[in-house]
Amino acid sequence: MKIGILTGGGDCPGLNAVIRAVVRKGITTYGDQVIGILEGWKGLLYDGMTEELNIDEVSGILHRGGTILKSSRTNPYKEKDGPERIKENVKRIGLDGLVAVGGEDTLGVAYRLFKEHELKVVGVPKTIDNDLPGTDYTFGFDTAVNIATEAIDRLHTTAESHNRVIVVEVMGRHAGWIAVEAGLAGGADMILIPERPFDIEEVCEAILKRHKRGRDFSIVVVAEGAKMPEGTEGEGYIAQEKEVDAFGHIRLGGIGHVLAKEIKKRTGFQTRVTILGYLQRGGTPTAFDRILATRFGIAAIDLIHQGGFGQMVSLRANRVVPIDMKVVTQKIRTVDIDLYNIAEVFFG
Repeated sequence: MKIGILTGGGDCPGLNAVIRAVVRKGITTYGDQVIGILEGWKGLLYDGMTEELNIDEVSGILHRGGTILKSSRTNPYKEKDGPERIKENVKRIGLDGLVAVGGEDTLGVAYRLFKEHELKVVGVPKTIDNDLPGTDYTFGFDTAVNIATEAIDRLHTTAESHNRVIVVEVMGRHAGWIAVEAGLAGGADMILIPERPFDIEEVCEAILKRHKRGRDFSIVVVAEGAKMPEGTEGEGYIAQEKEVDAFGHIRLGGIGHVLAKEIKKRTGFQTRVTILGYLQRGGTPTAFDRILATRFGIAAIDLIHQGGFGQMVSLRANRVVPIDMKVVTQKIRTVDIDLYNIAEVFFG
């Protein structure tokens, strides 16, 4: 068979492990020809954006972050005759199946193309936010949590040395998985997430309470998608820019600065901000993410040969199983409140 593979949306650690697994098993087990589609869905909208992948080309990429196929946030449904052009190019290239690796946007497009244009596609879920429904974990998340945890560990020393409050802003548009797990692992004194509305007064009271106990520093971890309460400067989501991408998303970021300003104003304590930003999804993937991504890639190529089009691979109770890709169009997977309640025990 002639199999295509693309990576769409934001990059994350583990993408190259998926590519490597698809190529290795596709060639050595099934005798496939594997075609890399460059820059996500954009690569199927234009001619000349493909390259054949062989075993030598994917050798040594397991530990590398990012994606050798590049990525983009291209939405074919926002392009003139986009779906029809993709269907024509798939036919021209001669693809018998396609592996689409991405988050809710990339896989949402894959599902629509499968339903509306009979595209022979299987999905591999990817996002550092860990908010895709249908799977217990997405690769990239563990790496992001480890990076954020290490940052919090390092910030503890400077916060304690200077008697400061340090606000750490992490990724998490609609779900605060990174904030909760990294904050819990790093011993944060307050964790603010999109799923749980917060009161700025309560945050400041917890910080003041710590100071009265002789703890002269605090670490506050906040997800970028957490909303400021009414009555504070910059209420609602804090965006870096007003423009939206091809999928209608604004670029969030900056709540850390707004929150720090409020904390300083209400407590009088020196407050500093660290925004981790792209550091969370760059660089070498953890062992967990390398293994999970590899398992997903192997399962995806197997699924193609089983004719399981319109499905995606997922992790359920530590088993990789296929499920209907329609699940990505449903409500996102938000933080387990029981886990957040555990973190709350250590607030203040």
